[in-house]
Amino acid sequence: MNLDTVWTFLSNEGVQFASKMAGALATWVVGRWLIGVAIRILGAGLKAGNKVDPTLANYLKSIAGVALNILLVLAILDIFGVQTTSFAALLAGAGLAIGTAWGGLLSHFAAGVFMQVLRPFKVGDFISAGGVTGTVQELGLFGTAIITPDNVLTLVGNSKIFSEVIQNYSSLPHRRVDCTAKIANSVDPLDAIARLKAALQAIPNVLAEPAPEVDILSFSPEGPVLAVRSYTANQHYWQVYFDSHRAIVSTFGTAGYPTPETPLAQRTR
Repeated sequence: MNLDTVWTFLSNEGVQFASKMAGALATWVVGRWLIGVAIRILGAGLKAGNKVDPTLANYLKSIAGVALNILLVLAILDIFGVQTTSFAALLAGAGLAIGTAWGGLLSHFAAGVFMQVLRPFKVGDFISAGGVTGTVQELGLFGTAIITPDNVLTLVGNSKIFSEVIQNYSSLPHRRVDCTAKIANSVDPLDAIARLKAALQAIPNVLAEPAPEVDILSFSPEGPVLAVRSYTANQHYWQVYFDSHRAIVSTFGTAGYPTPETPLAQRTR
């Protein structure tokens, strides 16, 4: 083969390819910038007047972002001469693996749509869903972002959430705080109950109605186990939870209650 012919061919094709690459790169940079601007404008429009719920607004922004990015990719492929119909035919012939993957994505998408309609939770709610417990940061196109109590961002597929039990701890205005307290067999349970009720009522953010509850929950060899329950607003749950435990220790210490101990007969077995 003539080297001059090869060089001429490479020179011509190289120039064309370089120009296409430059055009594709410019299209990508400008397109991504325009998409970012469009999403910000859409977000500002949805946020104006607080007429659209933040959960739905984020979902609509995700849909718009995916759609615009697909259009951008198709525009770049067109620069290289790849026709949309040819690209679709290539995807269709890729086989069962791609079809299965897309089927999974479609199930996540459909579950996200149903969750937008049924609204089992919204952004900011504290939930337990899909085996994860935490605060909802975003309900996305295919998955939900949840921040766990130990500050770990966790992404859960929408179909997994929608197909399992969803517990929304923020749905109702208040929650019950459950604790237990064990007393020795020598302690009068009625005296302990009265003292703990008074201590719970003095804890900040404990609701007067429903009133705190203290009663015998069960019995153990060391002594009766008391159920210590109070109610508080969702945002004060952990403060009341820890204050309740401190109140139990302080109340029993002030009353001079002995520490529950296993009976000698139980310890020598």
